[in-house]
Amino acid sequence: MANSPDSGSPEGIKGIRDESANGSSERIDHRLLGPVIFVIAVATSLIHLYFNTVSTLSELWTSALHFGLFGLICALTTPMFQMRSPGGQRLVLGVDVVLGLTALGCAAYLILFESALYQRGVNFNTADWVVSIASVLLILEFARRTVGWFIPVLCIAALSYVAWWGQYVDGIFNFPGLTWETVLFRSYLGGQGMLGSIARISWTYVFMFILFGAFLVKSGAGDFIIELARCAAGRFTGGPGFVAVFSSGLMGSVSGSSVANTVSTGVITIPLMRKAGFPARFAAGIEAAASTGGQLMPPVMGAGAFIMASYTQVSYLTIISVAALPALLYFLSVAMFVRIEAKRSHAVKLEDDNSPSLMTVLKDGWHFLLPLFVLVGALVYGFTPTYAAGIAILSVIVASWLSSKPMGAKDILEALMTGARNITTTAILLITVGLIVMVVSTTGIGNTFSIMITDWAGGSLLVTIVLVALASLILGMGLPVTAAYIVLATLSAPAIYQLIAQSQLLDLIMSGNLPEQARSIFMLVAPDKMELLGAPMDRATATQLLALVPDTFSTQLLEQALSPATLSMALVAAHMIIFWLSQDSNVTPPVCLTAFAAAAIAGTPQMRTGFTAWKLAKGLYIVPLLFAYSPLITGDFEQMLTVFCFALFGIYAIVAGLEGYLEHPLHPVVRLLMFPVGLLMLWPHGQLLLDLAGLALFVVAFVWSSRQGRRPPALAAE
Repeated sequence: MANSPDSGSPEGIKGIRDESANGSSERIDHRLLGPVIFVIAVATSLIHLYFNTVSTLSELWTSALHFGLFGLICALTTPMFQMRSPGGQRLVLGVDVVLGLTALGCAAYLILFESALYQRGVNFNTADWVVSIASVLLILEFARRTVGWFIPVLCIAALSYVAWWGQYVDGIFNFPGLTWETVLFRSYLGGQGMLGSIARISWTYVFMFILFGAFLVKSGAGDFIIELARCAAGRFTGGPGFVAVFSSGLMGSVSGSSVANTVSTGVITIPLMRKAGFPARFAAGIEAAASTGGQLMPPVMGAGAFIMASYTQVSYLTIISVAALPALLYFLSVAMFVRIEAKRSHAVKLEDDNSPSLMTVLKDGWHFLLPLFVLVGALVYGFTPTYAAGIAILSVIVASWLSSKPMGAKDILEALMTGARNITTTAILLITVGLIVMVVSTTGIGNTFSIMITDWAGGSLLVTIVLVALASLILGMGLPVTAAYIVLATLSAPAIYQLIAQSQLLDLIMSGNLPEQARSIFMLVAPDKMELLGAPMDRATATQLLALVPDTFSTQLLEQALSPATLSMALVAAHMIIFWLSQDSNVTPPVCLTAFAAAAIAGTPQMRTGFTAWKLAKGLYIVPLLFAYSPLITGDFEQMLTVFCFALFGIYAIVAGLEGYLEHPLHPVVRLLMFPVGLLMLWPHGQLLLDLAGLALFVVAFVWSSRQGRRPPALAAE
């Protein structure tokens, strides 16, 4: 499809959706089955609204119904196999109906017979065996349909490791093993695994916010976002590229899906960029890189913000507040490539006398912004994220009544259906990944893996981050980004957190400001070194002192030296690093679905487009280093803003070095100098004068390049 001349047409876009849905559109559009799916999807959304508002059901029962309902939707909308003959299609449909109803039956069995299971002392009878095995097999089959073979195979390997082959592994990964009865109990009936904390995140936060996004898009907010972006940025040189970045950021704050961003905004922005003079492959790469940022932009951030809040026990509001500046930094880094390419390609302004002005767009669509303000206001006021999302959904309906096309009963029902369909893949994915998380927590393999990474890295935070980046790239070839983040966070977040916290502890020791309660530990392990703790020292000496503390005292030392808030934000920084690195599979070959979707719209080669998108998404690798080594998300607002401002120009300098272009082609010597100038503003030296020196050098280079760019080509060459 990537090389088809019509791939940018509506038919081409429909092909993308059809392929990603695995033929589900045929069933959804079927005259008999379509209405049935519609009713089930609407009912599922209404049931989940009940779960998240007034329900008194236990979390286990709710998670079971969540599995059953979305298992039924998945079975009905995504065929087990693609059959061409009508008879074969009917046979597959019959099997899928049975599987969907079986998933619902497994949920009903848990609700009806949970008490009987505990009365038997958690000893399985025949029905327990059948239901547990059927539930695990069903979720693996649904995962295969929606996200491919990788996750089911990984789950099978993990479950069999716990019950069988783990006892034959030598070394630190040896596990004596559990009985299959225990494994199946923890996988389904016991409320861990499939129905554990990850499933609870799915039916609470993730569902409510995806439903909110569906209502917002149905109300017409998607068109308003694109028009707003075109009016705000479209009239500048290279404006369509800025429109792609701006609209993807706004759309991503609602949808939280990079592929959805690409398909929805790319249909407009990629043809606009090509019309303005951007190369086709660059236009597709910009859209893919910008859409990848959709999962980094609050308030939704895909499912990452909710999972991160659950893992770190830091409030969702805190997560999205510290994520805002880094997300903005990423989008601006992509915009820098747009600016440079616009200058190099002589991209023109797209003047459209019939296009409305910014004030006209805001006047006609200001009400679309009200739900976002309501959502943020409800969170600040103290409502839980699920209640805040529920209030925001109601505000979407009310706000639509201020427009010329208010949402009626049909629109509300369609939004409910769309919300349920949009979350089906995510729900199946999160329920399945719960099996892997259960295995990791049961075996303790997460701590073992973290220790192994720390040993490989030799205690170096930078090497650890590089190893995690490589692991995320490998996992991303087979796992969606959300699953890759969950797996990596479970395995490697403790190692990164420990190193970040130790770095902050070293800063305290170096400054001579170590609290008295923390010094008492040094009194026990190194009393002859106590006199050194009262005065400033260099990093080498501080590192030697810290090395004297045994591992058994390291956790206690951190808790006594650093405040709980500091430790919490260090944990958030660790998770944020992993979350950002897990996004690279969207734009990194050989598997980069976002770039492939953009290539299909632009009609460019898929793999080459993937490499272009990877180059343009360099912020995915630079910003996580700022999480680790600077107060970008762990400091106060003044520190965060200072790091943000200098990082902005530092990244611009590095982008100019990578492209060999600023406002005009750079001489090779000047191009090489851009890298140290950028590093001067990005390096965590903590010296404001050095930051200002780097900024001054970049401003001089920019002004010089701007003047050179305005000179005739012959004089500029001289």
